[in-house]
Amino acid sequence: MNLESSNGNLYNNADSFAMAFDTAWKDCSLEKDKNITIEERIQITFERIKDHPFLLDNPIESKNIALFRIKLLGLS
Repeated sequence: MNLESSNGNLYNNADSFAMAFDTAWKDCSLEKDKNITIEERIQITFERIKDHPFLLDNPIESKNIALFRIKLLGLS
């Protein structure tokens, strides 16, 4: 996934991370395997956006944001 082409500029903030996460999560959801856990899907999604500056600098906060967005938006 080319983050810059899909999301414009990448910024080291939670909003930019959330947009990148949502896009990568939806891509991951399209190839959803019924046997994969939420945790595994998060790891796959993070791998797709591994170069995002917020994820690199704030891995714990990124995980918290991912879990919040999954719950908030009903992405599971």
